[in-house]
Amino acid sequence: MSEGGMTLLDGTDLRSLHLSLPDSTVTLTGAELLDFVESKASESLFGLSLPHHLKSSALLRLNLADDLTFRRQQLTREAAVNILDQYVTAIADELNENPLVVSVLNGNTLRLFLEDEDDFAMLAENLFTDLDVKDKGKISKSEVRNALLHMGVEMGIPPLQELPMLNDILKKHGAEGEEELGQAQFAELLQPILEEIADTLAKKHIVVVQNIKIVNGSKLRKVLSDEKQLNKVAEKMLQEKRSNKDDENNMKTIRSFLEENGNELGLPPSEANETVLSLYDSVFADIEIAKFAAESESELRELVKETLEKFAEQLEANPVYCDIDI
Repeated sequence: MSEGGMTLLDGTDLRSLHLSLPDSTVTLTGAELLDFVESKASESLFGLSLPHHLKSSALLRLNLADDLTFRRQQLTREAAVNILDQYVTAIADELNENPLVVSVLNGNTLRLFLEDEDDFAMLAENLFTDLDVKDKGKISKSEVRNALLHMGVEMGIPPLQELPMLNDILKKHGAEGEEELGQAQFAELLQPILEEIADTLAKKHIVVVQNIKIVNGSKLRKVLSDEKQLNKVAEKMLQEKRSNKDDENNMKTIRSFLEENGNELGLPPSEANETVLSLYDSVFADIEIAKFAAESESELRELVKETLEKFAEQLEANPVYCDIDI
């Protein structure tokens, strides 16, 4: 894995995790058990603190979400071990359906910039130009903080709130105040600050969750394996077709329905990017044109199922990355 690049957390590591309670544990509360599991799971995921939505979704799978009674409950060792295994599996299952994309920052990317004089000179020049908005050829010392913001995760700088030592580092190197610096002076000030940040990250890595979701077909395969749920999807599509009697084009009906409701089924948002548009085009091109002339409802149900299976196959082979807010 290259630092600053994206790493997928899909539950694979958790599935190989074998947890056991300390031998001294006889009883513990539900809250203590959850804290223990979450701590151990975090250790296997680069030390990432499990996002709240991930823990909540995993607990929902166990019917324990927001269950204060469980958290206060005294559990025997046997009961705790049973729930421990179930909770780890639930977290892994949730990650399988909704993988996290993270970057692990350990200082390596910063080292690459710092070890190559030309690369560092270009970096400093570009940052200075971006920050010199008035084109005076001068910026204040305090702009170094904004320079770090401009660099961001892709260049090895974590979100500044994730780096508690930053204020001390900036203060130590005099990167405060309104004293103005030229480009060469700015580069001279920036270099030791980046070196110290790299040293800090080397001692303690910072894991950053990217604002990206990966659609890999796992949720869609779950729909396909549940006959009741699949029939429900097909029925909704049939109702839409019945309500639009003027539309005899089955391909148009199915595609329109999936573009509007696909997110609930585990499809990427149709408006996400060109990759998703190509995915839809590819799936519908793979299905024999003759099948879209299906007239009976049973034939149309089979056509819906085949279409979803094609999507699942393609997403498994080529997962789609899209903005998590879409």
